[in-house]
Amino acid sequence: MTDYFDGQVEPKLLAEIRGHLSECTHCEVVVSTTKQTIQIYRDNDIYELPTDLREKTIANIMEKCRCSKV
Repeated sequence: MTDYFDGQVEPKLLAEIRGHLSECTHCEVVVSTTKQTIQIYRDNDIYELPTDLREKTIANIMEKCRCSKV
């Protein structure tokens, strides 16, 4: 996948990959989500979450951490 995202895939394989992605929704979602994640990190964009969502997320993470220590 790294070669695919970096544009380092040979044309024949690239055609096969694109063909598969056009038929496989699961793989298309994985590739699309991964591309978006890479783009966010490359752009160094900061996305502010609404306060209530941020607090709920932090609380859930902390709860998972407490449960995993038991």
